[in-house]
Amino acid sequence: MSHDPQQGLRVPHRVVVIGHGMVGARLADELSRRDGDGALDVTVLGAEPYEPYNRVLLSDVVAGRTDVAAIGMPTVDDGRTRVLRGTAVTAVDRDARAVLTDEGTRHPYDHLVLATGAAARLPDVPGLGTDATALPAGVHALRTLDDAREVVAATVNAPRAVVVGGGVLGVELALGLAGRGLPTTLVHGAGAPMDRQLDDQAGAVLRASLEAAGVAVRTGVRPQEVLVVGGRAVGVRLDGATTEPGETLGAGLVVLACGTAPETALARRSGLAVERGVVVGPDLASVTDPRVFAVGDCAQPPEGSRGLVAEGWDQARRLAEHLVALAARPRPAARVEGPREHLRLPGDGAGPSMAVRLGTLLSSRAPGARAGGVDARGTDVVKVKAGPLSVVAMGRCGSGRVPEPGERAVRLGDPAAGRFVEAVVAGGVLVGATCVGDPRVAADLTAAYTRRTPVPADPAFLLLTPVMPAAEPASSPEHMPDDATVCRCNGVTKHDIAACVADGATTQDDVARATRATTGCGSCTEAVCGLVEWLSTARQARSETEGQEAGEVHSSV
Repeated sequence: MSHDPQQGLRVPHRVVVIGHGMVGARLADELSRRDGDGALDVTVLGAEPYEPYNRVLLSDVVAGRTDVAAIGMPTVDDGRTRVLRGTAVTAVDRDARAVLTDEGTRHPYDHLVLATGAAARLPDVPGLGTDATALPAGVHALRTLDDAREVVAATVNAPRAVVVGGGVLGVELALGLAGRGLPTTLVHGAGAPMDRQLDDQAGAVLRASLEAAGVAVRTGVRPQEVLVVGGRAVGVRLDGATTEPGETLGAGLVVLACGTAPETALARRSGLAVERGVVVGPDLASVTDPRVFAVGDCAQPPEGSRGLVAEGWDQARRLAEHLVALAARPRPAARVEGPREHLRLPGDGAGPSMAVRLGTLLSSRAPGARAGGVDARGTDVVKVKAGPLSVVAMGRCGSGRVPEPGERAVRLGDPAAGRFVEAVVAGGVLVGATCVGDPRVAADLTAAYTRRTPVPADPAFLLLTPVMPAAEPASSPEHMPDDATVCRCNGVTKHDIAACVADGATTQDDVARATRATTGCGSCTEAVCGLVEWLSTARQARSETEGQEAGEVHSSV
């Protein structure tokens, strides 16, 4: 908060956030939690008309495992933060430090944050065009809540479905559609699904699990053309390792899961440095303008990006701390002459799939490895959300891993049981892991990786033996340690939830508002609900017992 020397007033720093998705909403929440003195005047502009929702769970909505009403995220309600939904930004006037919207409104700023996210990438094939908002009937890309609703509606009349892209999102979608009883084929150009996270052996186990779940898997093939008749998709013509030239898969529903591209059009029009994303320094400020920041999928930080939501949440936390510090101790805003040093992201090919950009299963604050001066451990855990199928990969893993000196890898391949586990150890801790088909071991490996738990002298024990208590609904929650992590996405422990209940929380929503538990991948929801119910019951029982004892004492007197 700055001081007006003429009037003696404290003038709040104006922060405008463009984007009200998972990262923009998290930034607003982080700022609200830290700005106890009202040093900031925060305005959030979101193009979508909805309250913030968890995009990670859109594939669960398509699968029918999660209702739309259950994916909402906690909103900021501090009386100071202004959130304008359904408001699209058309221009940024950096000279005047103002943001212009499609409603004709003007929002001045002292600091501007771009949290514009990423758009679905469309394959360059005939029949699709280049505009994701003008696809033929029956063709959908899953990016928004409206997209999920449209895909669900299309499953009612479609005779069969084709999912293009076998990354994390494609795997989740294919399993979800097959689970609805729709004959589904997964088309992927590489030799196995999820080839960016899994090596050939793990990919083969995943493929077998998909086929066992009723998904036809076609690898080594790409869409050559989406066949459209009367404005509606009727099939996909394949290229590559086809059974015959011009092989065609009939489909009334085609879902595209071909990765994402950062939304940088506004930044480009504003004259900011843009490569694959908005180029920012270690402080997340644009290398062009120190008053403009970028976080989440649209940002290109020096350490690079894997496109996971945990990275965006970690950036939101760091930036909130920085902006609150700036408001408390104002400093001159000297314009940077020339670009700062930064690292270029690898390649300009297809980016990570949307689910890789969104999916995560960890706390973003875990100590550990640092990249470019930024704590990176705990922001690179990828998890497939597909009902009973469990696939988790983290750290140094997959076919792209090059062994380093002092590194040791052990693995268990059990294709008959649909299981593959690999653990990579260095310096006495777990530095990478892959787990297909064993959710309990996956949870243990995730805990060991994010917490840097010392590993056994023989790392082979990691493949089967639990190394951490599981954060599952316990038959006796009193036996769960207070420091046991229940929500890995947000680092929420049993103690945190107990403190909420002691303060009066009685529902999952109450706990989510206070701690953010259940707002990440959603896998901890059952555990949180179970703990809240148990803790509330125990608290009520204690109160009744104390009341009875007090009554007995009074009677005796």
